[in-house]
Amino acid sequence: MGVPIKGQADDADSLISIASVGDYLALLKPRVMSLVVFTALTGMVVAPGHIHPIVALAALIAIAVGAGASGALNMWYDADIDAVMSRTRNRPVPAGRVAAGEALAFGVFLSCASVMILGIFTNLLAAALLAFTIFFYVVVYTMWLKRWTAQNIVIGGAAGALPPVVAYAAVTGTVTLESLVLFAIIFMWTPPHFWALALFKSGDYEKAGVPMLPVVAGAGETRKQILLYTVALAPIGMLPWFLGFAPLAYGIVSAAGGLGMLWLAVDIWRRPDDMAPARRMFGYSILYLFALFACLLGETLVMRAIA
Repeated sequence: MGVPIKGQADDADSLISIASVGDYLALLKPRVMSLVVFTALTGMVVAPGHIHPIVALAALIAIAVGAGASGALNMWYDADIDAVMSRTRNRPVPAGRVAAGEALAFGVFLSCASVMILGIFTNLLAAALLAFTIFFYVVVYTMWLKRWTAQNIVIGGAAGALPPVVAYAAVTGTVTLESLVLFAIIFMWTPPHFWALALFKSGDYEKAGVPMLPVVAGAGETRKQILLYTVALAPIGMLPWFLGFAPLAYGIVSAAGGLGMLWLAVDIWRRPDDMAPARRMFGYSILYLFALFACLLGETLVMRAIA
């Protein structure tokens, strides 16, 4: 199925599809959405001050819906790429279960609704940051960077790193060093995480014409970049402890997790003919990010309960 904005529309795009609720949920990229909600919740809890539980819930729902809207618009625009890649060809739009026009309308409606809800319940800064996040992911990353440069994941990773900043701003009405540190952790985590995936899925990206780093620069350069970014990520992951807004337990978890990431990155670099380390890095990196934010979230809640 074609994508209208790129001049590849066909008659099927104008039809109303018969899609299940599950298909529309799939458009929202629920796994990505769950990570967004979790990191946003951490940003909200770390933020100083008080937010009413109902307002907090409304803010988290708005951020989640905004993330889902971005996913729907991404699937609408990338339907031609998704149809070629084995990992994505069964998504609702390329599989023909949801018409491209419906995915577009769904994404636009949810984008507008999420920004309006966040602005009404919290403040204009948080709403503006959410709007920028959606714009950056859909227009800057999906429509431009993804098809143009091998640095797509590096620059585009800013969109995935912004939810805790949005949530922090929803509580405080400001952007501070603490929220920017959470942004930096996710931003630096994104390249080694996705380049590990790209290493063992490079054939898919090459077939689809997506200039991922392994396709453009080769597997050797990708392995080197994974190592370099991981070397930078390990100390950045410890910044909440260094800066004093996370206790010692977080410092221990982040140090141990960072060492694990470094060990895997070195293993990837040393074993160029083996994809097993890249697969392990992809899975472990998810666990690493979850552990950092879970520890920060849990310890902050405990400290506030004691206080």
